[in-house]
Amino acid sequence: MDDDAGANCENEPADDVRRRDFLKYSIGTLSAVSMGPMAFADGGTPAAQRYPIDSHVVTTRERMISFPATLPGLAESQLCQVGQYAKHGYGAWTFGSGLPAIARADLMPAGYAQRMPAKKRKLLNFFAISDIHITDKEAPNQLILMQQAEPAAYNNTSIYSPVMMYTTQVLDAAIQTANALHRQDPFDFGISLGDTCNSTSYNELRWYLDLIDGKLITPSSGTHAGADRIDYQKPYQAAGLDKSIPWYQVLGNHDHFFIGSFPVDADPTLGLRESYVADTVWKVGDALTPSKANFPVLFNTEALKASPKYYMGFIDGSTPDGAIAGAGPAADPAFASGPPRVVADSDRRSLVRSEWIAEFFKTASLPVGHGFGLVDRSSPQGDADGFACYSFVPKAAVPLKIIVLDDTQSENDGSKDIHGHGYLDAKRWQWLQTELARGQAADQLMIVAAHVPIAVSAIGSETEWWTETKNIAPEHRNAVGIKELVDTLQGTPNLLLWVAGHRHLNTVKAFVSPDPATPEQGFWQVETASLRDFPQQFRTFEVYLNSDYTVSVVTTNVDPAVADGTPAATSRKYAIAVQQIVRNPVTFNGPNFRTAFGIPNGPLAPSMDPSRPQDGTPDPTIQFVDMGSAKSAFALPVPVHGSYNGELFKTLSPRMVEVLKHRFA
Repeated sequence: MDDDAGANCENEPADDVRRRDFLKYSIGTLSAVSMGPMAFADGGTPAAQRYPIDSHVVTTRERMISFPATLPGLAESQLCQVGQYAKHGYGAWTFGSGLPAIARADLMPAGYAQRMPAKKRKLLNFFAISDIHITDKEAPNQLILMQQAEPAAYNNTSIYSPVMMYTTQVLDAAIQTANALHRQDPFDFGISLGDTCNSTSYNELRWYLDLIDGKLITPSSGTHAGADRIDYQKPYQAAGLDKSIPWYQVLGNHDHFFIGSFPVDADPTLGLRESYVADTVWKVGDALTPSKANFPVLFNTEALKASPKYYMGFIDGSTPDGAIAGAGPAADPAFASGPPRVVADSDRRSLVRSEWIAEFFKTASLPVGHGFGLVDRSSPQGDADGFACYSFVPKAAVPLKIIVLDDTQSENDGSKDIHGHGYLDAKRWQWLQTELARGQAADQLMIVAAHVPIAVSAIGSETEWWTETKNIAPEHRNAVGIKELVDTLQGTPNLLLWVAGHRHLNTVKAFVSPDPATPEQGFWQVETASLRDFPQQFRTFEVYLNSDYTVSVVTTNVDPAVADGTPAATSRKYAIAVQQIVRNPVTFNGPNFRTAFGIPNGPLAPSMDPSRPQDGTPDPTIQFVDMGSAKSAFALPVPVHGSYNGELFKTLSPRMVEVLKHRFA
């Protein structure tokens, strides 16, 4: 790690929060800093401003955001130099052509694409939003320094991005956009696919829940520095989700792991739980230092305890550009008088899984518990350990069930690597098999909603289906390999979709039936990108019964309809700027290898995609539309977008066809 890192992104010394703002905002708050509605030292209260969206609300099928893919100026390690963005033209955008919904007949019998049917009836209309990453940017225990100082983390915008300043405001714009679309064509429900929080904090979760409820949001913590004049710090009145839209929740890895990566209580010597509510900035080693015993790793927790130590920093809310403060080598003379200090805030405390779930029962919107109230607590699976799987039928007149599956790792697995892998313990695996079998027996169509997608991440990556067995007790190993899981899903012909988030990508993947004689065994997987990182979108899903008694799912990306001059518009500019500087692949399609990084086949291998040849080739069903080349047919170019709209056709079993004919003759 570069020992000079941190200096370039601080506009004042990193020994404390800026002294004048500390004095202005912290009087009377040191012992009780959770202030609810913002109160100032002079006794006044801020106006409850609202942030309206653009009056013209459309989807990406009408228009796309367009900007140059790359611009010269800043290196990846200079991402924090936000004040330089405008100088180099970063973040400027316009509108380009719309992205059509591509008709996809991958799961259908040969020749089907030439005889597309008419739509008979809309069965369901819902939206999905994912990876919002509501962030307490002023928390003392972040890993901000690593993004600018550790080459392995230059493209890791989960630990630092200027969009961190605006995570609540962009969600408010997205909720208003969903409301506007609801007025055009009513949604039956909405679902959040996990990673609502960035790092398990109570205040992050309450901002999320209160925003959906339409409450006053105070998007700052500690001293609430800059809350009277800095746009991303100012309290505001959230619009709230339309009360006629029920919404449901999926658990993500960031919702119950420190920065989505590490169980908070697994290693008490780290003092991780205490660091959330500390009054000094976290001092740890370089978590990305490779270790022979733990290779390959993207987050080495043992290295956090190693030397040399670094202060990881926080965002100074008193600065318009969100300068990083309190970051640098612990041995730096700037810290000779002591560690950088913050004002502690009890609302930053980390929630265990069961506490996180309990907060969903403390809202004004419906349904009560947002799905978690449907967990059968009397069953062997529904105990008090934070079981987060449930199912529901959105419309009584439509035989379609949503299966909400927690496929994140366990806090108790004992592993040292990043906890972003796909995983089902024995209870969850048994529950999923039971739900699929019940749905099949009841002649219900089914959609699985999970956080982690399947069969799209390479072995050894941080988002693969977990295969680790070394030093893992048998009861904490993954209960099912990816092949057995895919075989089970393909053995459930009424399954339409697996919907997920997690990878911050918009992809559509076809799991084609292994037997051409029974094409109904195929199903689709649709990933929804992050609302935090570019392209900052959510998705709509329209499920249709067609005239030939097939089903098609029209899935469409939606950009929040941000209005000029609002914090959400600044968030979009920053998200685009980050993409132009870091250039993370938004159209990624990984090669399908049976093994990678020298990892031998274990009992759960292979862990990429067993449903197609594992020969190192990309997945032919994961496709993107080129809207920016010279050969593009689009009138208004879109050089980079990372979006995908599709109409996904699915054939049904003879049994299910007869059921639907009887139901919807």
